[in-house]
Amino acid sequence: MSDTQPIGTLATLEQAKQLGLREEEFEKIKEILGRTPNFTELSIYSVMWSEHCSYKNSIVWLKTLPKEGEKMLAKAGEENAGLIDIGDGLACCFKIESHNHPSAIEPYQGAATGVGGINRDIFSMGARPIAQLNSLRFGNIENERTKWLVRGVVKGIGNYGNAFGIPTVGGEVYFDDCYQINPLVNAMSVGIAKVGKTVSAISEGLGNPVYIFGSATGKDGIHGAAFASKDITEDSAKDLPSVQVGDPFWEKLILEASMELLEQTDAVVGMQDMGAAGITCSTSEMSAKSKTGMKVWLDKVPMRQAGMKDWEILLSESQERMLVIVHKGKEAEVERIFKKWDLTYAIIGEVTDTERVQYYMNGELRADIPGESLVLGGGAPVYHREYTEPKYFQEIAKFDLNLVPDITVDEAPAVAKYLLGHPNIASKRWVYNQYDSMVGTINQTTNAPSDAAVVKVKGTDKSIAMTVDCNSRYVYANPFVGGMIAVSEAARNLVCSGAEPAAITNCLNFGNPYNPEVYYQFVHAIKGLGEACKKFDTPVTGGNVSFYNQSSDDNAVFPTPTIGMVGLITNGKKHMTMDFKQDGDTIYLLGDSKNDLGCSHYLSHFKKVAQSPAPYFNLEEEHQLHKTVLKAINSGLIQSAHDVSEGGLLTCLLESAMPNNFAFVVDSINAQSLRTDAFLFGEAQGRIVVSVAPQNEAAFEALVQTIPFEKLGKVTKGDILVNQHSFGSLDSYKNIFENSLEEKLS
Repeated sequence: MSDTQPIGTLATLEQAKQLGLREEEFEKIKEILGRTPNFTELSIYSVMWSEHCSYKNSIVWLKTLPKEGEKMLAKAGEENAGLIDIGDGLACCFKIESHNHPSAIEPYQGAATGVGGINRDIFSMGARPIAQLNSLRFGNIENERTKWLVRGVVKGIGNYGNAFGIPTVGGEVYFDDCYQINPLVNAMSVGIAKVGKTVSAISEGLGNPVYIFGSATGKDGIHGAAFASKDITEDSAKDLPSVQVGDPFWEKLILEASMELLEQTDAVVGMQDMGAAGITCSTSEMSAKSKTGMKVWLDKVPMRQAGMKDWEILLSESQERMLVIVHKGKEAEVERIFKKWDLTYAIIGEVTDTERVQYYMNGELRADIPGESLVLGGGAPVYHREYTEPKYFQEIAKFDLNLVPDITVDEAPAVAKYLLGHPNIASKRWVYNQYDSMVGTINQTTNAPSDAAVVKVKGTDKSIAMTVDCNSRYVYANPFVGGMIAVSEAARNLVCSGAEPAAITNCLNFGNPYNPEVYYQFVHAIKGLGEACKKFDTPVTGGNVSFYNQSSDDNAVFPTPTIGMVGLITNGKKHMTMDFKQDGDTIYLLGDSKNDLGCSHYLSHFKKVAQSPAPYFNLEEEHQLHKTVLKAINSGLIQSAHDVSEGGLLTCLLESAMPNNFAFVVDSINAQSLRTDAFLFGEAQGRIVVSVAPQNEAAFEALVQTIPFEKLGKVTKGDILVNQHSFGSLDSYKNIFENSLEEKLS
């Protein structure tokens, strides 16, 4: 307990509740401080103990995820982002985070500042961002609000990323009614650093100066962390001050200044970006991590609005700001760089040995708090929530495939065109044409069509493959299996691109954690993620939990644990693509087709069956498939590889045919024992379509003997044939695939 009582009116329980704190949390704050907090201190606790910052309802389960791996340079939670060794003295730094609530209210700035924030997490560690990805979820595409959200989010991501100069190389876009009120905007950034040259978010050295640099501080984003920790309601638009405003040009200056500070001086002790909870978060987390303290003089913070109160300065989430601790005596060296890049900066504090963060305004102590009491793993509350099996599981259990009428082969082309035109499967060209995939590429982006994005690392013979994946309908149907599938599909996409999966980051999007059924989804999805990560040896480097993606009428989004995964293509090995290469190549299906339609787009959207089980999945079979395919790619035996996912086998074949305008002939023996719809449109997991040059068939078949496989057909010109039935020309499918999304959004 501090001997000094900060000035200010004492806070009340009613104020605590208004700020999102529970009665027992208010009592705990009084116990920690040994007194009643004033309003400023209460505001600090309200943001730092919000779900968004403290993970109080999730940390118990997050700790169960595997975090060990031979490439790991920083464990989950140790740094602002994940860090793995990729050889040649280089490290890959990556992370994914959500900006869901801000994007629901103000889509352009919500998405733009999500991109800005995740990039700062990367370069605050001394890594230069090389690529961005995103995972987007929206409601019904026929709804005008949905169209407004899509346009705003895509424009925000594109304008910020393009201006900042970092290419957007991949992602996913889904539409479902469950996201109507709560869209999901998850942004991922990947960067490269030199091993041993990264910087931590630490605060050490008694008397060392604390600098803020970047943009000036305003009132935007105040209580943004608390805003992200409650349900969206009809009144949420009144929370617009909780939506930050971004400026990519400032961010570019801050990036270059940060890199110069770290690469050309030895002045930096520690550095952290200012995201959720602004100055409060960065000062308290850096102090707690080093078991030191800080004195911070809030009136010295550069402000762009006059008359800001102490708590407004502390809680502001104005964008493009950084906190850096500098070795005393190096001030002139540091300030020369700030001036060179024309940045706003100021010394706003100093490091102490008190283990307390003390905030002053005009010479008066306004808040005095033990730093560790504010942070994850310190004094922040940790809850073990109750959970119960969702009642809708009973409806899923009633599903009987025999009650779903099959289709004839002659009906299949119409079904295929319907699925190719569905916004979840149709080309996202309208979206990615607004992103610059080549801007600022110090490292070369590979735009060839493949299941994962691939970026070549300059000065080496290696590439980094990256993807974001989650089929939330699978997770809804079975959170444990769906969680395993999310990791498995990410790994499958990397393998199909020729990469060895290395590690993941995750963005866990769920409804209200106080709802026992929602929490059941969360717990079992975590268990599924953990099982799959152990099998694929892809440890979890960190990420983000986004609860409260739920409107006040109890309408939660599908559980959406988005997986961001990175992998390596080393020693100059081939980047594998999904497109068929030449007439006459043999098409193989690796993995078993099943009489299974569970949660398929065909069943859910074409047949309008809302409740069905997750698709067939076997983790061991999946693992063996990946190892075999990667071996075949590295042996030079495969021309193309594309995984069977949304839309099933026929969609997969059409997607491989379209880039080079090939057709194909399928003459499947296995199709005779399966339902037509299950064979063509089922989404049973663990399947990959590959094409092989005729001269490599024997060697390829010898290599894949350890897994199920079928010689499916041939790459051809002309019309598409499936078991001697004409499916017409490729052009009719390609036109639908490429233009449907734009037509729906116009």
